Amino acid sequence: MKQVLVWGCAMLLTLGLLAGCTAPQGDRAGAETPAALVPHPLPVKAVASNPYMADSDNSIHNDVYATDVTDAAAPLGICSTVSTSLETQNIHAPSAAFYDSRGNAITPFLGGISIADMEGDTITRSGSFVPARDDGGGYSLQISYSFVDWADRVVAPTSHGHLLVLKTMDEEGQVLPVFEKVMDVNLVEQAVKALGPDIDQRLLSVVYDYEGNLWFTTGGFRIDPERDPPGFLGYLSRDFMQQLDTGEEVPLEGNLFFYPLSQGEGAENGIAANQDGAVILTNLACYMLTADDGVTVRWRTPYDSNGANDAREGSGCTGGGLSWGSGTSPTLTEDLVLFTDNLDPINLLALSSETGEIVAQLPVLEELGEDVPVSVENSILVYDGGEGVVSVVVANWFGAGSAGLADPDANSAIQSYDNIYDANWMAGGNAYIAPGVERVDFVNTGGGYTAEKIWSRSDIRETAMIKLSTATGYLYGYWQDLDSGMWRYEVLDFNTGETLLTADVSAASGYNNLAVGLIADPGGNGLYCPTNAMEMVCWRDVFAYLPDSPAREIPPEHTGRVRLADGTLPDGFQAAGYLMTITVDNLREAETLALRLNGLSAAPREYAVFYQDQAGQLRELTAPWSLCGQDGQPLEEDEALNEAQLYELRFSISDGGELDCSELAYQGSFRVVLAQKQV
Repeated sequence: MKQVLVWGCAMLLTLGLLAGCTAPQGDRAGAETPAALVPHPLPVKAVASNPYMADSDNSIHNDVYATDVTDAAAPLGICSTVSTSLETQNIHAPSAAFYDSRGNAITPFLGGISIADMEGDTITRSGSFVPARDDGGGYSLQISYSFVDWADRVVAPTSHGHLLVLKTMDEEGQVLPVFEKVMDVNLVEQAVKALGPDIDQRLLSVVYDYEGNLWFTTGGFRIDPERDPPGFLGYLSRDFMQQLDTGEEVPLEGNLFFYPLSQGEGAENGIAANQDGAVILTNLACYMLTADDGVTVRWRTPYDSNGANDAREGSGCTGGGLSWGSGTSPTLTEDLVLFTDNLDPINLLALSSETGEIVAQLPVLEELGEDVPVSVENSILVYDGGEGVVSVVVANWFGAGSAGLADPDANSAIQSYDNIYDANWMAGGNAYIAPGVERVDFVNTGGGYTAEKIWSRSDIRETAMIKLSTATGYLYGYWQDLDSGMWRYEVLDFNTGETLLTADVSAASGYNNLAVGLIADPGGNGLYCPTNAMEMVCWRDVFAYLPDSPAREIPPEHTGRVRLADGTLPDGFQAAGYLMTITVDNLREAETLALRLNGLSAAPREYAVFYQDQAGQLRELTAPWSLCGQDGQPLEEDEALNEAQLYELRFSISDGGELDCSELAYQGSFRVVLAQKQV
């Protein structure tokens, strides 16, 4: 059942106006910037749970629909801080990350994968699987199109055409120092036997459908129909994959199926799935596929393309695009399949998931003008809140791709940054890419869909895949301000596209992003961006402190925020904000914990505090607590509160006390939520 946030009044935990807190700067000189943003939560994304995928942000595009939407809370500028973690072992800062159900970050590492801790001064790893070290070498994992399954195993295609399933933890949930390979299937070898050697042998992407069949496809970038061999797609049956859980040995024969594509046809992006089947977008057509003792093509919808987008003389860009066809992974709702074509102007297409019919389309980014080249190469963001409106954010990407990919002998299968991306963009920044970001809505009228343009920005040059946090209601990006040269996080109003908040990172050229998606911490208080400077940059809010010990800091990575679902609190109470988690180290005697907040408009007597015990039950706090002003003095019980005013929630904490969820000595972990009483 879809969870809906109960939000009695907008709540913001903030240090914003207090000593030591500096408000982030606005995007325009002289503009007034609030100390922090008040969250305006949206309904959680309407993505049907896939029982074969982890219940988490389980892939680079967050979920099996490939929405690039997270339900985790992101920073709001609450006395926020930007920190960096240095990469000392890998060739880049982790260029992608997704999460298992325990909150472990799965990242690329030395051609393989690792579980990484990106919180300290340097990035550390608790476990990994490196083919060159652990499996004889000669290949690497395609981490961009891997995912975490329901048992928290990593499912990954490899550069030598194998499918691997890796166990990362033991039965107690402890990370294995070296991940265990529990399945290894040479898909390309079997495809050559079935289809012959004249096929594209670059295994690209995998995904589970809702019946437990594991789908795969081959492909890469710049797949030219006139010169490339045919690709193929297919699946491993549910019976075969379930031997991972049952232990029963199931033969490959009769459980592995292939479907050949046409000459020069192949996938250039990832696979998605909804309850209608698996969706694969090639350079020529979009497919809806189901399994029935063989591949069944429920529908195939071709689309048009002008071919690869090359660097244009006089455009200011030395690079171009990546794909011959659509540059977007297919992104789904329960009813729609959405992607862009590759015409001029580019069209955003919405297809019926049931029939493949184009139910709505319109050109995007065409208002930039003929002098601005357009190429949509990163995944589009698609938000469906279940209320009849599907919102799509599309970003121009032209210029970030290497011009060398246009050469007939170029090999896009070599997915190194030097091979794929434009050197001038990587070194010189966003002056070398074209601008443009636009939001479009598809509205279900009851008799069909209509497409409406909502807003556009011609000043944003974006390659980090804008992300939406439904818990805050804002869009998040990372790009460069060309006037100052500053790389920075930027928060946009979802409804208007207006810049509301920025957080500066660095004006050094090395802080360019790696053209991959922003990473939202599922704990609800961090937004990561990998950079060319060998550092992972993280933006966090700071909302907790110890007023009795001003010299002691509660590190922001020791705090988190999640929103409560409808019905979580007892009858008569409504959440007035996030469930906040705070861990305090070296807690040797009772202390006062202070949480700063605003967005409160009822009198203090109308609020209650709930805490979560070790069993996960929410209980009302009967011990003394208080709402205070910024001076720390308790408010009058009948005092009318101003939602724009900053207040403090204060209560006593102790190691091993009633509120403490930590089992460690001299450490306390506390989970609390402010609730409003319902009349």
